[in-house]
Amino acid sequence: MKALFISNDPTIFDATSTTRARMCAYAAAIGELHTISSADGDAIEEQDGNLFLYPIHTSKLFRVHTLAKHAHELILKTGIEVVSAQDPFEHGLAALRAISGTNAKLHIQVHTDFLSPWFVRSGNWRSPRVRMPLLNRYRRRVADRVLPQATAIRVVSERVKNSLITRYGSRIPEISVIPVAIAPTVPAPALLPEHSFRFALITVGRLEPEKRIEDILAALKLVTEQYPTVGLFIVGDGSERVRLERMTRSLGLTEKVIFLGNCPNARALMANAQAFIQASAYEGYGRTLIEAALARIPIITTDVGIVGEVFKGYRDVLSAPVADPTALSLNIVGIIEDTAVRQELPIHAEVAARAHLATVGDLPSRIALDLARCIE
Repeated sequence: MKALFISNDPTIFDATSTTRARMCAYAAAIGELHTISSADGDAIEEQDGNLFLYPIHTSKLFRVHTLAKHAHELILKTGIEVVSAQDPFEHGLAALRAISGTNAKLHIQVHTDFLSPWFVRSGNWRSPRVRMPLLNRYRRRVADRVLPQATAIRVVSERVKNSLITRYGSRIPEISVIPVAIAPTVPAPALLPEHSFRFALITVGRLEPEKRIEDILAALKLVTEQYPTVGLFIVGDGSERVRLERMTRSLGLTEKVIFLGNCPNARALMANAQAFIQASAYEGYGRTLIEAALARIPIITTDVGIVGEVFKGYRDVLSAPVADPTALSLNIVGIIEDTAVRQELPIHAEVAARAHLATVGDLPSRIALDLARCIE
């Protein structure tokens, strides 16, 4: 089978990246895999076994047109049988345009819960307001156009599958649920940077609006009024970092929050924190929840992604509504004060995570079979 991925991850052009290794595994299972993606100026066209990589150098304004044009040329030149877009938005639209006038089939991957009300919502009276991108409203409209044209759809969780069925019903094809790849091995714990916290929280992820780090800071402010030795490590970087640092100062939390930026050993750092916390507005899956469970630390999270599917609230994790710092603060206090909760949650969460990973199976083979059903 000959497949083309229209990707949104330029790290595939880094021969040492985990993304490249994953693409090579997919290529081996598929037979022949071509991948195009926007890339930095120094990325070049190359071949790695039966994986063919094509960097696209273009501005955001012309990205869809350029991706579609190059993809269409590849379909005609190499005999591509199925084109898979890694989102139903800009890349999905490019894929839909690329297959026009060819025999190639359209396969769409959905990695985010874009039908969550929080995909476009900024906040409520209980929480800080977070400016969600106006582009998200446009992306919903694009998905409404693209998904009904797909031959097959792959999502990463039952939550996303159910949301698509509710919105589109019989207008879309059968949906496959195939999770993301996560290594079940646990790295050796790494020491957190020097700090004075007696109870250290850690959050890991991109510092973007949908992660709602603001709610964690607001919850920490409430908690430290009674528990002044609680602190927070923020691992990750992104467009919101400057604003979050400013909010940290305005709340008087400068001595209680440490921004670590991007850390390649984030999973190893988790094991030396007292609890993991996330406040995402929405998640398609929730990779860091699995990683925190494998690190055997208590988890506090909003009700997003695989919460309810893999992890049960108040058995495996402590969950809270989106945009509710008070609920997050109560969960933090619950873990601080209740020794049984602090000890039992990680045990149950690790069991749930490993049981889930055991069902994933050979991910490259599952992806290849999902692509093949387009042709069949």
